[in-house]
Amino acid sequence: MKKLFFTFLTLSFSTCIMAQVSGNVNYRDQQSYNNNAIDINFPSDNTIVVSVKGLANIKADAYTAIFSITQNGKTTKEVNELMDQRITPSLTEIKLKKSAETFVDMISFVPVYEYEAEKKVFNRKTYNEIPAGFELKKNIHIKFTDPNQLNEFIAILSNYEIYDLVRVDYFSTTLETIKKEMMTKAKLLIQEKLKNYQELLGETFINAEKKITDGFIINLPVEMYKSYEVYNSSSLNLKKAANINQVNKSVTLYYQPVFNKDFDFVINSTVSEPVIQIQYEIKIAINREKKPVSKNDKEFILVTPNGDLKTLNMNTTKQN
Repeated sequence: MKKLFFTFLTLSFSTCIMAQVSGNVNYRDQQSYNNNAIDINFPSDNTIVVSVKGLANIKADAYTAIFSITQNGKTTKEVNELMDQRITPSLTEIKLKKSAETFVDMISFVPVYEYEAEKKVFNRKTYNEIPAGFELKKNIHIKFTDPNQLNEFIAILSNYEIYDLVRVDYFSTTLETIKKEMMTKAKLLIQEKLKNYQELLGETFINAEKKITDGFIINLPVEMYKSYEVYNSSSLNLKKAANINQVNKSVTLYYQPVFNKDFDFVINSTVSEPVIQIQYEIKIAINREKKPVSKNDKEFILVTPNGDLKTLNMNTTKQN
């Protein structure tokens, strides 16, 4: 398990104490966190686009951890026996944990080759590949409901030299319920926006041509981890001829959820752990209505003897 370490800076001004908190990730890229401008553009035609965006943070109620295991052996019998000696007792211990379910996934079973030099008297050596054994790979899937159990599984598997935690998948049984809730909230908000636009423009969109579209995006925690490398370069002015031995810089990961600042509403706004995030957006494009002109109505201009112009509306509809 990877841990995050934050740097805390406390400043004291007279009797007021203010805490400023910033993570080391700010060393990487300041520009991505300083975009405070609101981008508003007028539509290029007579269309008004009204949209509502929502975000929901959902705590998982089930997890699946995947561990990878690789075993080598001289023969097929040996490689299978060695693999079973690691997997069987570890799964026996894991199954004793509450609500834990396991599944072993076969990944690959391939021969391994090495090079053997072909002896010749007068020519250069020729190297030929020959079978040297077999490599067996399997994945162990562990389903559980308590996230704290993951540490217990890691401890058990490490006793059998199983260390490679490939990924942890998150699941929730409330996704469809949350989706319906988001659609209901978005419907109310977009109706409120439409009403507000009509009041501002002093017109109605009832008879206007409309188009509507909507969609969901689901972000899983495994997709939301980012890496960064933190270091502060030396300010010494060294000569070009100087030998410099640089230390390898630590690269770590951190969980970066979708921020809730760009949404019209947020369900479960506080995030204290990796969560499943659902984004929902609905858009309505309104082609502002134009006053219809009847094909049966014709306008005529009458010039009076005094030189005045009068407009006459001659309705050509036949009267019964």
